[in-house]
Amino acid sequence: MKIATWNVNSLRARADRVEAWLQRSDCDVLAIQETKCKDDNFPWELFERMGYEVAHYGVNQWNGVAIASRVGLDDVERGFTDQPHFGKAGKDPVQEARAMAATCGGVRVWSLYVPNGRSLDDEHMPYKLKWLDSLKNHAAGWISEDPSAQVALMGDWNIAPTDDDVWDIDLFLTQGYTHVSEPERAAFRAFESVGYSDVVRPHTPGPGVYTYWDYTQLRFPKKEGMRIDFVLASPALASRVSGASIDREERKGKGASDHAPVIVELAD
Repeated sequence: MKIATWNVNSLRARADRVEAWLQRSDCDVLAIQETKCKDDNFPWELFERMGYEVAHYGVNQWNGVAIASRVGLDDVERGFTDQPHFGKAGKDPVQEARAMAATCGGVRVWSLYVPNGRSLDDEHMPYKLKWLDSLKNHAAGWISEDPSAQVALMGDWNIAPTDDDVWDIDLFLTQGYTHVSEPERAAFRAFESVGYSDVVRPHTPGPGVYTYWDYTQLRFPKKEGMRIDFVLASPALASRVSGASIDREERKGKGASDHAPVIVELAD
């Protein structure tokens, strides 16, 4: 079975590319982030005509997550218990459409769009850390209760967990950028400490291997990217991983997302 995650940065704007990629990749399950649409204008037919079941969680023109599967789509869950809400000063906090799960071919797949801290002193940063901590506590419980559970935490984590995961760590540190701060990295490591592992890195080693390149300043042709999209697998699922890759080619050409698909191959 082949599973993948992809922040498409507006599904309707990139529907043709998503369809072509699914045909080319022969992917069984795709976790999608930043659909940027509501359920009533989600392109359901795109997936249905290709033989995929699909579930979507979107409440406005921002965020939005989906899971498309041709190996079953059961027990769909939108958000997780006690998922932190966010609201700016003077506004009621709301649960953003950043997490959803479904069981696909025996794997509990989570499509995750982790909040962006925006800046180290922005109100989004404590929200991001609280969001991750809450998810981590649940994720720890899933494999504590059932060590054989096959869980894939897939998506855009908005964290570069090591210095090799950004093109210029000195620039990030001197400018005080997010994604590389110690609290963010500690939040990522916390998932590893409870038993999950990055199953893509062993198959895509070395510096300069990224999943995201900003649209500005010719970041992509300059190879100035970041590795911020991950598949963290429970122990039982990690033992099935036979290969993984990052489809950098999909970042090329007109109308590309600023993220590349990340693919994991599972043995039966």
